[in-house]
Amino acid sequence: MTKASTSAVSFRQVSRHYGEVRAADNVSFDIEDGEFFAMLGPSGSGKTTCLRLIAGFEQPTSGDILIHGKSVAGVPPYERDVNTVFQDYALFPHMNVADNVAYGPMIRGEPKAQRLREAEEMLRMVALEGLGARKPNQLSGGQRQRVALARALINKPSLLLLDEPLGALDLKLREQMQVELKAIQRRVGITFIYVTHDQGEALGMSDRVAVFNRGRIEQIGSPADVYEHPASAFVAGFVGVSNILTGAAARSIAGAPAAFSIRPEKITLVAGGEEAPPPGACVARGKIDSLLYLGSSTRFNVALEGGGELTVIEQNRSGGARGGAEMQGRPVLLWWRRDHMQGMVESSSA
Repeated sequence: MTKASTSAVSFRQVSRHYGEVRAADNVSFDIEDGEFFAMLGPSGSGKTTCLRLIAGFEQPTSGDILIHGKSVAGVPPYERDVNTVFQDYALFPHMNVADNVAYGPMIRGEPKAQRLREAEEMLRMVALEGLGARKPNQLSGGQRQRVALARALINKPSLLLLDEPLGALDLKLREQMQVELKAIQRRVGITFIYVTHDQGEALGMSDRVAVFNRGRIEQIGSPADVYEHPASAFVAGFVGVSNILTGAAARSIAGAPAAFSIRPEKITLVAGGEEAPPPGACVARGKIDSLLYLGSSTRFNVALEGGGELTVIEQNRSGGARGGAEMQGRPVLLWWRRDHMQGMVESSSA
């Protein structure tokens, strides 16, 4: 008999196969009640498949899924205490905003006056108070996304599933909606399970992140743990920008592991004897192969004397980028703290 779980969601060795394709491959994890949990990975990594399995749109090939301690094997989507917000919003174009939000209570048979009051409360929560009479095509993309969120929240689900809901928005609006989504989740206190391929969204909003690759989970942890201590070369390369040195290039650096990763912002670039590295630091020498001015920072690509290349990101704190064209080809010294290196192992899915 399956042991009961107190988690909001538990995956127990869950697989989902489509012929020879293993979209989810023996996946196990737990999501705590009230947690903002992000599933992060590239296209085809299995994250959306796992979300659809939670929603009931798919059934596992093997394994079991528990929601609040109860197996949902064979339970249809409409009998699960779950709502989903999609990237395309899926609003009814012929209904006004208030009726879109009140659709769930209408299906449950609530009186019109009551459901419209509830809809207005939800619209107030998502900062759309007074817009209930408008049609969806009279709203901006960000406003339509809020309507979709309000329509899901009015049903008071125990789990809210969000399938790349910000993917269609421009950068500024995405950043604004990230802040608002996190604030709403804190306010309502329900479990949010968020699927994205955008590392910034996952790191910025979630309490924990699961990094997916080829149907499996490479690493689960807090955003800081996943970023600062990647468990594999795949995680180091996918979550943020990371330098990975192996073989002769890694061995040429005294005290470094045989294979390691180091984040570009952890490296100090010294040109022309500007400063000496502190005792105990790892040191490498090379020449600037190229540089890219990014406004708030400059990215240097440095070809190392011992082979390989390191990328260094330097904040432009003094009001302008250091160097410029004259830095091209210039010999430089790089140094970093030993505890900022992360020893690498082969990807579990490789």
